[in-house]
Amino acid sequence: MKEYDIRQLRNVGLISHGGAGKTTLTETMLFDSGAIERLGRVDDGSSVVDYDPDEIKRKITINATLAPCHWQNHKINLVDTPGYADFVGDVKGTLRVVDGAVVVVCAVSGVEVQTERVWQYADRYDLPRLVYINKLDRENANFAKALTQVQEQLSNKAVALQLPIGSEADFRGVIDLVNMKALLYDQKKGKDFTVAEIPAELQDEAESYREKLIEAVAETDDELVMKYLDGEPLTSEEITTGLRVGTLAGSIVPVLCGSALTNIGVQPLLDAIIACLPSPQDAAAIAGTDVKTGEEITIEPSKDAPLAALVFKTMADPYVGKLTYFRVYSGVFNSDTQVYNVTKEKMERVGQLFIPRGKQQEGVERIVAGDIGAVAKLQETSTGDSIGEKDKPILLPPIEFPKPSYSVALFAKSKGDEDKLGTGLARLVEEDPTLTVEKNVETRELLLSGMGDVHLDVTIDRLKRKFGVYVETQTPKIPYRETIRKAVKVEGKHKKQTGGHGQYGHVWIEMEPLQEGEGFIFEESIFGGAVPKQYIPAVEKGIREAMQEGVLAGYPVVDFKVNLYDGSYHTVDSSEMAFKIAAIQAFKKGMEQTQPVLLEPIMNLEVLVPEAYMGDVIGDLNSKRGRILGMEPQGGLQLVKAQVPLAELSKYAIDLRSLTQAGAAL
Repeated sequence: MKEYDIRQLRNVGLISHGGAGKTTLTETMLFDSGAIERLGRVDDGSSVVDYDPDEIKRKITINATLAPCHWQNHKINLVDTPGYADFVGDVKGTLRVVDGAVVVVCAVSGVEVQTERVWQYADRYDLPRLVYINKLDRENANFAKALTQVQEQLSNKAVALQLPIGSEADFRGVIDLVNMKALLYDQKKGKDFTVAEIPAELQDEAESYREKLIEAVAETDDELVMKYLDGEPLTSEEITTGLRVGTLAGSIVPVLCGSALTNIGVQPLLDAIIACLPSPQDAAAIAGTDVKTGEEITIEPSKDAPLAALVFKTMADPYVGKLTYFRVYSGVFNSDTQVYNVTKEKMERVGQLFIPRGKQQEGVERIVAGDIGAVAKLQETSTGDSIGEKDKPILLPPIEFPKPSYSVALFAKSKGDEDKLGTGLARLVEEDPTLTVEKNVETRELLLSGMGDVHLDVTIDRLKRKFGVYVETQTPKIPYRETIRKAVKVEGKHKKQTGGHGQYGHVWIEMEPLQEGEGFIFEESIFGGAVPKQYIPAVEKGIREAMQEGVLAGYPVVDFKVNLYDGSYHTVDSSEMAFKIAAIQAFKKGMEQTQPVLLEPIMNLEVLVPEAYMGDVIGDLNSKRGRILGMEPQGGLQLVKAQVPLAELSKYAIDLRSLTQAGAAL
C-alpha cells in the first residue's frame, strides 16, 4: 500500500443516530473510490464494514470498523461507528483518535437523540465536522426541515454547500453552491453524473442559499470581509479556501446532501472531506506526558519524532488472537520489532503490521505518524494504552469510556463450561472497556454489566460463538442486610455428655444496635475467669459465623455490638468448639428478641435529562419509591439527583431509554 505524506491523510469518523445510513454511506464511498469492486448492502449482510455475524444478524453496526480508501491522491481513513446507544464505547474510542467527523442526518427522521449525543462527544474533542443529509430519495424526505433541525439542535454555524434537485422518488442530483452548477446523476448507473446549469425553477433558491454561504465564508478572513462589504463577488477558490479555514476553526459546519443508497452526492462528499477536514498536521495538537521527566509535552505529528501511538480498539478472535487497532501520533511504528507499552511499562513483541478494511487485511512494513493501523497478538496491550519507545516513553491521555448501567447474573449451563466462561469473559472485557465482570461475594453471583440489554445480548452471543460457552441469565439478586433495633441480654449453653469427655460451653452476651455504617463490634468484659481467655476468640468466631445469616430472611446482620460479659466452663469438657456453638445459640436466640429489621440498599442516582422529559422521569422515580434530592442545569440538560432502592433499578437503564426516547443518560 502506498505511503502518503501526512498532509495527504484524513482520519474521519462517521457518527449519527442508528439507521441514518452511516454504513451504507461508508460502503458507497469505498465503491466510488475504487477500494471495493462490488457495492455491498446492509440488508443482504454483504457490507464490507458490517461483517461481524452479530451485525449481519441484527442489521445494525456494533463495532467501529476502519475502512481506508484513496481519493484524489489522498488517503481517507473512514471509521464507521455504531449508532445504537448500547455501543457508545466504540464511538468514544473513535472520536478520540480521528481528526474530523461526518455527521449523517436522515432527511426523513431529521436530527435524532443519539445524533445530538455524539455531536456533544465531538464537541469535547473540538473536532471539525461536516453534515451529510442522507436518504433524500425516501418518501417524506425534507431537506429544508432537516437543515433547520441541524442549525437549531446541533449548530447555528451550519451552512448549506448543496441543495437537492428533486425529492423522494424524483431525487436526481444536487446543486453545487460553491461553483453554482447542477450535478445530475444517472439513476441507473449510480455514481455517474453530468455537470449542467441549475434548473431555472431552483435558481432563486440557490442564489439565496449561496448568499448565506458567502456571508459565512467572508467572516473567516478580513480581506474577504472587505471584499464582501464592497459588493465584489468571491471566486470559487476564495470560497473553498474560506470554507476550509472556517471548518478547521469551528466557525463553519458545511452541510451536504444526497442518497448513499442510490449513490447521489457521495463523490462531492469525498471532495469535501479532503477540502474541508484537517490532516493530522492541521488538527489540534495533542498533549502527552514525558514519563521520565513528568513534564507535559506537545506531540508533533512527525516521522522523525519518538514513537507515540494510542490503542483505541481491541478485538478478541479465538483463532487469530487479539487484534489491536492504534493511531500513530508521532514517529514510525515498524513491523517485526519491539515496542514499549508505556501504560503498563512492559515491552511488546510486534509481528506483521497491517491496514484493515473490514475483515480484509493488507500487510505493511510500517505505519507512520498520522495514520491508523492494526497488529495481532500483542500480549499485554489493551484499549487505551499508550505505545512508544523505552528510551523516550510518552504517555498519551487515556480514552474516557462510560460506566456500565445494566447488569445480569450469568450461570454456565454445564459445569465443564465454568472455566471457559471465565476465560471468554476476560477476553471480551479486554475487547470492550464498557463491559465489566465481577463476582458478588454476598449473593455468590457472577455479574456481567454493560450499557444495555442489547449490549449484553451481543456479548452472550459472542461467548457462545467465539468460545463455545452456553450461559443462562437472571436478574441479579439484591444484597439486603438485617440489623437489630433493641438491646438484649441472652444466654447460650452447649452441654453434651456422650461417655468419656463431654462438651460444655456457656456464655452470656449482650447485643445492642449501632449507628448505620458502624459494622460489627465484639467486646468482652469477663471478670474472675468465668470464661477462660483461650475460649474468647472462639466465642467471637461463633458470632461472626452466625451473623452471616440473619433470622428474618437469611441475609447478613450488620451494625450491632456484642459484649461477652459472663459464662461458665468445665475444666475437662470445655473446648473452643463448645464455646463457638454456645455463642451461635446465644446469637440466634438474641436475634429473635431484638426486633430485627430488613435493610434495603439505596442507590445514589444521577440522570441527565432533556427538559421535555423532566416530568416523566421525576414521576417515574417517585413511582419507584425514589427520593428526589435536587436538580441542576448542565449543558442545556437537567441533572436530576435522587436516591432510589436498588431493587427498583435492575432494568432502569432500559426503562429510562424507553421513557425518554434514548434522550436521557445515567
